[in-house]
Amino acid sequence: MSKLLIVGTVAFDAIETPFGKTDKILGGAATYIGLSASHFNVSSTIVSVVGDDFPQEHIDLLSSKNIDLSSLEVVDGGKTFFWSGRYHNDMNTRDTLITELNVLETFQPKVSDDFKDAEVVMLGNLHPLVQLSVIEQMTTKPKLIVLDTMNFWMEAPFLEDLKKVITKVDVITINDEEARLLSGEYSLVKAAKVISEMGPKYVVIKKGEHGALIFNEDQEIFFAPALPLEEVFDPTGAGDTFAGGFTGYLAATEDYSFENMKTAIIHGSNLASFCVEKFGTERMQTLNKEEIRKRLMQFKSLTQFEIDLK
Repeated sequence: MSKLLIVGTVAFDAIETPFGKTDKILGGAATYIGLSASHFNVSSTIVSVVGDDFPQEHIDLLSSKNIDLSSLEVVDGGKTFFWSGRYHNDMNTRDTLITELNVLETFQPKVSDDFKDAEVVMLGNLHPLVQLSVIEQMTTKPKLIVLDTMNFWMEAPFLEDLKKVITKVDVITINDEEARLLSGEYSLVKAAKVISEMGPKYVVIKKGEHGALIFNEDQEIFFAPALPLEEVFDPTGAGDTFAGGFTGYLAATEDYSFENMKTAIIHGSNLASFCVEKFGTERMQTLNKEEIRKRLMQFKSLTQFEIDLK
């Protein structure tokens, strides 16, 4: 069984959308990635940090999904990272109301010995130097390193550190706005080419409700649609859920070719479509294999067609 190492935040979120609002609930990039990847036959671990205010029920939930928590540091007397945000009516834009780094501010990741030889490393959105330190702790070169980042790290004084990390990864996943910011190009085709020249073999550009694109070094392109949904209840964590499905599938199949990445993109999009149906991680906590299979069939019928090219 392949090993998947996930680094990112395990956090509390408080979310407000046009459909309602929550108090503090389970969130964080690593949480969403881990819950999503748990639907594949992989051995996964989360490298992160929480305070001793983090409830045992959340620990038990993650453990019940066969996620190894030996690299989850619990700081005595510390407070867990907290984020609060409010979504606008279009559900594509949001305002950050509160960000409390707490124990994350001094986080120094420590990868357990059992996962220093992981085949796949998923670097969730964090400070680039934290992501870099995880790569440097690996004793065996991973077969695939996937990087997720955001616009905040593309500004001074973080950009040069981010570029260092980018040279060491195989895949980068960012949204269309971030791709334009990082590359300085408006065309996503040109943006992907510029980013690929920074180091990654593959560039995944997420377009939210409009699907995702993947480019390889030869500028071959594959597009995966997002499933049209009647309602998007809460988009928080959808990108991380996508990343978990993408890396979970690749780790499980042990096939890191561009052709297999096309299928991985579909699995990522499929799982992300569930994430947005309820607040936070609520939907991902109860999701079962039959629901996943049925929706994959919907994706297949959405994208499959025949055409006579004679």
